[in-house]
Amino acid sequence: MLRGREAELAEVARLLDQARAGRSGVLVLRGEAGIGKSALLDQLVRRACDVRVLRATGVEAEASLPFAGLQMLLRPALDRLGTLPAVQASALRGALGLAEATGTSRFLVGLAVLSLLSELAGERPVACLIDDAHWLDAASADALLFTARRVAADGVAMVFAARDEFDAPGLPELRLGGLDRTGSTFPINHNPEGKVQPCGESTSRASSPHPWKATSTWGISPTAPMRSP
Repeated sequence: MLRGREAELAEVARLLDQARAGRSGVLVLRGEAGIGKSALLDQLVRRACDVRVLRATGVEAEASLPFAGLQMLLRPALDRLGTLPAVQASALRGALGLAEATGTSRFLVGLAVLSLLSELAGERPVACLIDDAHWLDAASADALLFTARRVAADGVAMVFAARDEFDAPGLPELRLGGLDRTGSTFPINHNPEGKVQPCGESTSRASSPHPWKATSTWGISPTAPMRSP
């Protein structure tokens, strides 16, 4: 259990409830290093046994490698590329080094990611969790933000955990503040009461204040521009 982060965990976990109901949701977790962003993602995974989880972590040493982060995230689902429209599948294969890249279009790559997640969500809800998003390579960040602005009724939850330097205009945010001594964040395996919320249990009835202010509504504008290559 994350002591002192119950309200934030309830807000993040609502994304899983939405995905189970066939509605998509996006959230950017913001905070300084070590404040508990990764621990919240870990707790979300524990509650997602009925959800297909795709997870990646931005790596500073790979920030200059185009599509490195996207490859890490989508690797478990690459066997489904054949279900995509041919032009999208070709673009994504080229971007991920699975075929010769012939002038890969970042627009088509973004569409392919959106189509792939929608295809996966047709079987069961999907959660895309991106930790240290501020260290994603630009090409991966573009594709994932492009997708985040367009998921709607697909049953896909997307969470980006990042520091302030991660630019995600138009997406809702939850900022993690510091905790006092009575509300320190324990690691997920520290649970003296032995209580774990059953996997898949709805959090919609949780009574907690909203500790965040969204920068936009959940209906995200599909016209937000992608960053230039």
